[in-house]
Amino acid sequence: GFGPNGGPRGRGGPAVPVSTATATVGDVPIMLDALGTVQAFNTITIVPQVTGRITEVTFTEGQEVRSGDVLVRLDPRAYQAALDQAIATKAQHEAQLANARLDLQRYATLVRGQGASQQTLDTQRAAVAQLEAQVQYDQATIENAQVQLDYTVIRSPVDGRVGLRQVDIGNLVQSSSSGIVTVTQIRPINVTFTLPQQSLPTVMQAIAAGPVQVEARLPEPAIPRADRTAAPANPTGTLVTLDNQVDQATGTIRLKAVFANDDERLWPGAFVNIRLQVAMLSGVNTIPLVAVQRGPDGPYAFVVQADNTVEQRPLVLGIISGTQAVVQRGLRPGDRVVTSGALRLTAGATVQVAEPVRPPAEAVQPRRRRPQQQQGGAPPGPPPGPPR
Repeated sequence: GFGPNGGPRGRGGPAVPVSTATATVGDVPIMLDALGTVQAFNTITIVPQVTGRITEVTFTEGQEVRSGDVLVRLDPRAYQAALDQAIATKAQHEAQLANARLDLQRYATLVRGQGASQQTLDTQRAAVAQLEAQVQYDQATIENAQVQLDYTVIRSPVDGRVGLRQVDIGNLVQSSSSGIVTVTQIRPINVTFTLPQQSLPTVMQAIAAGPVQVEARLPEPAIPRADRTAAPANPTGTLVTLDNQVDQATGTIRLKAVFANDDERLWPGAFVNIRLQVAMLSGVNTIPLVAVQRGPDGPYAFVVQADNTVEQRPLVLGIISGTQAVVQRGLRPGDRVVTSGALRLTAGATVQVAEPVRPPAEAVQPRRRRPQQQQGGAPPGPPPGPPR
């Protein structure tokens, strides 16, 4: 039977050309999209820890450096002199300590023979202890002077890339200055992004189930590559963690993913589109999203029957992922649903299913245009004269 609104397009009316798709059983990934910001894994501003004049800059702007590489040297002469002075002071006090220990041995012998008083021995023992403490203090002074001297050679604390130099050779710098250069670690690199708080349970389940893959969706390059090869696939990383609280102002939660970034396509400070797969629905019934129509009673689809008439079938939809819609009730696998031409249909209308358009095989190869005068029935031949 047909619905009451089957008008002139009902049985016996002209067939309406439509395209169809088949309801299939398959796996549907559940994806979440977000806008992320690329952040360097580590960002270090190289600031001198002692005052001094820059005597040498050993890096080139934009250079890749390793941890421990020398970046800048300051004038070390004043700090070397302070170290030498501390070493000499310790040697002086060690000589005094050696002499005081000899006197202590002599007084101890004299006290046993009643040649000196106990008070003299105790005073000498205190003098030795005082000089021992002085030598320890001198050793600490030497170590501090050595540290100050080491600070005149400024090294990179991480593997990374050097930015633009802020201070030139010859300038006097000190620990309160704004910094000489910045080193950023971009292999690996972080991307932070936000998701609505409603996504929190799904993301928590995905993290509990194992590593969550994150894709940074970069725009297509506007300029083709020089070797004419296709652009590499989008960078993929791993979700590291999510923040410990929801932002009350926006109702979102921040997440962090880490990317290896070996090809350095992610750059600190850039915006990227993020897509992460949080679940996989297995064995669900799916149809293309374009087959789903919306009516006063909810979603429905036109199902093509064996006699090329259509039935208006109400649907209960599940997740919509990309261009696919999961159908929980209303369709069986193998049902043919109308994907285009549905606006001209009513229940019970007769349809003519059009084959999907495929380009002809010879259209794949680019062909030269024939000369204008050979478009009649003349046999094809070489164009008159050399091409201009």
